[in-house]
Amino acid sequence: MMFSFAVATLRHRKAGFAGAFVALFCAAALVCGCGTLLATGLLGGVRPERYAAAPIVVAGDQNVHQVQNKGKGKVKEKAKPIAGRAWVPAALADRIAALPSVRSVSTEVTFPVLLPGGPTANSWGHGWESAPLAGLTLASGAAPSAADEVVLDAGTAARTHLAVGSTVRARTAGETLTVRVVGVTAQVFDAQAGVFFAPERARQLAGHDGLFSAIGVFPAAPSAATDVAALLRSTQAGSTTATAVTGTQVAPVALARTGDDRGPVEFPDAANAQVRLVSMGGVLGGTSLLVALLVVVGTFGLSIQQRQREIAVLRAVAATGRQVRKMIGGEALAVGLAAGVLGAAAGLPLGSWLRDRFVALDVIPANLPVVLSPFPAIAAAGATLLAGWGAARISARRATAIKPVEALGEAEIKPPRPGWARIVLGVVAAAGSVVLTAVLTVLHSDQASTPACFVAVLLWCTALSLLGPLAARAGVAVLGLPLRASRVGGYLAAHNLRAAAHRLASVVTPLTLLVAMACTILFTQTTVDGAAGAQRDRGSVADFVVGPRVPASAAASVAAVPGVRTVTRVLHTQVRDGLTRRSVQAVTPERLTDTLDLAVTAGDLGALADGTAAAADGLGYRLGQRVRLTLADGTPAEVTVVALYARGLGFGDLTLAHGPVAAHVDVPLDDNLLVRGEGVSREALASALRAEPGTGVLDRAAAQSAGNRVSAQIGYVTLGLIIAFVAIAVLNTLAMSITDRRQEFTALRLIGTTRRQVRRMLGWETAASVVIATVLGLGIAFAVLTTYARGITRGTAGVAVPVGQLVIVVAGAAALAAVGTWLPARVALRAGERAA
Repeated sequence: MMFSFAVATLRHRKAGFAGAFVALFCAAALVCGCGTLLATGLLGGVRPERYAAAPIVVAGDQNVHQVQNKGKGKVKEKAKPIAGRAWVPAALADRIAALPSVRSVSTEVTFPVLLPGGPTANSWGHGWESAPLAGLTLASGAAPSAADEVVLDAGTAARTHLAVGSTVRARTAGETLTVRVVGVTAQVFDAQAGVFFAPERARQLAGHDGLFSAIGVFPAAPSAATDVAALLRSTQAGSTTATAVTGTQVAPVALARTGDDRGPVEFPDAANAQVRLVSMGGVLGGTSLLVALLVVVGTFGLSIQQRQREIAVLRAVAATGRQVRKMIGGEALAVGLAAGVLGAAAGLPLGSWLRDRFVALDVIPANLPVVLSPFPAIAAAGATLLAGWGAARISARRATAIKPVEALGEAEIKPPRPGWARIVLGVVAAAGSVVLTAVLTVLHSDQASTPACFVAVLLWCTALSLLGPLAARAGVAVLGLPLRASRVGGYLAAHNLRAAAHRLASVVTPLTLLVAMACTILFTQTTVDGAAGAQRDRGSVADFVVGPRVPASAAASVAAVPGVRTVTRVLHTQVRDGLTRRSVQAVTPERLTDTLDLAVTAGDLGALADGTAAAADGLGYRLGQRVRLTLADGTPAEVTVVALYARGLGFGDLTLAHGPVAAHVDVPLDDNLLVRGEGVSREALASALRAEPGTGVLDRAAAQSAGNRVSAQIGYVTLGLIIAFVAIAVLNTLAMSITDRRQEFTALRLIGTTRRQVRRMLGWETAASVVIATVLGLGIAFAVLTTYARGITRGTAGVAVPVGQLVIVVAGAAALAAVGTWLPARVALRAGERAA
């Protein structure tokens, strides 16, 4: 019977349930979109391009492994991706080719080659002997044979406007070469640029003597894959023992890959990209779900408040509390089912859009396609359904628990304060917020502090939603005097706000969440960037910065400029300390203090050399400690800590000697050169770099902020969606609140209040809501950001708040509140006048 009541209620109160539908729809879309990112990271595969024609590809293991003892005789092996490409011994090619089940093999070396007009990333040189791996054929010209001859893939030739017979300056790690295009392939690479040299010349430029980046295997029998895998297991190529960081090449274990597993070998950043997708999808999805629960509970709470008279009548005609809750739960299930299904369907293209944004930001490779799995949609629809049902039951608890006579009274006179259970839960949530906010001071890594930061904001907003009427009454008490300065509109607004604190709280909560989340998203990034930038400004004492992507020949040219005393080559990469990722700057140690001041707190930076390292404070390293690392290509290494420094946020977790690190990265072009001298001019340096196209003397601020801009954009794209969702919730809540007041507006008009006075009353109410929400939102945000800054910067910097961004946040919240008030009010006033 109560289910039929629920269906009837939905049919006759469509406008009242529209707000709940919108909130649930947006929640389902957001959760499904985030789940699609997560599914892409977990289940997605990268399509091979250069290895598309090779059924089997032998390459180094792209992961670092660690066996952890779980106790009671249980062990667990964990693996994390390395930062670069793992190489294998060249001798393996002959051993594989000797297998009876193998028809032939093709080998490959890989090294960076940058062409004018071509891409600045994923532009690789190879030997022409690797052409069979992709099934390349020549559309025009001939294969390269001389040291200065190259073949381009058709896509690269078109992008760079080069053809057979063209000459061009090509930047490699060692020097900038003048090469002549002698051939163009018939095939096109979509995700990379391919520049093919004569085989011997390619091996010289790659600089990995006795190693191949990959070996392609072409079977003669179906058992080839099994035979190759058995051969690799028996040889256990390479050593797993850590050695001192020197120029020695140590190859990791080789593995045979087939099918979709060939893609990550060709694009080693794909594994890191998938890990990033899983991380971003999980964090964003979890945060979205918490935001959705908070918003949906608030929306249903407002809907139940608007229906108290209806619920009271049902209770008065002998409907039990359980029956009413069942009716409300049925309504929520019906609305949640419709909104969840439609929202989950909308979330699939949202996930595709998010993936495209990350491709545009070079966070993930373009050939990592989105995985449109049904599981995120099912999970989003189910979560939305449960969230709506739970929110409705929670919101209806008080209205259905009291006696029928009391229900009729409360339908006309709103409860003076929240129930004790709500107050206790609010106090508990506030206490938890305080604890989590304090914990941020001891979290020093972005991976740990950023999720905790957003959870702390949500927990504060949860406490506010539970204690909302009390906070609203306190706000009205403070604003009562200025409101009464307006004799009609302000006077009416003050009395309305004081009498309907529950309604004010329902509006203030999403506005507060909007301000708090927007400030947190914006100012966590500016705080880290500001602290890192300040450390770099104080720590970089060079006269000039040269970059980007600088070859060794450019460093020699700069060093030869009269007056130049020190040229510090700087290369950034990542290594693994166990399974922990560490950011590294590799520098030439000679006269390092001429160009860098890392604020050394212990040890001697002058002792930096091959086999040693300097480490940032706060990471647990100590002087004299021997640290085992895994370099970017999987090579194990061991270094001794000779210095500790305070400016780790600006200059990385570890500082290592340049030469050994550069030998183990995919792109050994220096990120920049730091130049110090006497009487050196910018013009003299620019003149020395004329033979190096694409490099020049940089503005220091621009050189330092390039990576930060990408990081900021990632945060804005992902968590900005949550702000959009909260903004929709704000409009939705305001519209529901104003629409419910038609009878009030009609009564005011009947007793002589003009439409202008009613609008002024609403204006004062909106202004009061915005002021209270802004104060609360800024208070929450800055309480969390202060401890976040203390933890992430280790107490070296405070919160960085650009005034312009702060003004935009506050003005945006005010504009949303104004739109959400005036448009529904206009409709409600007209409807009230027609009814009168």
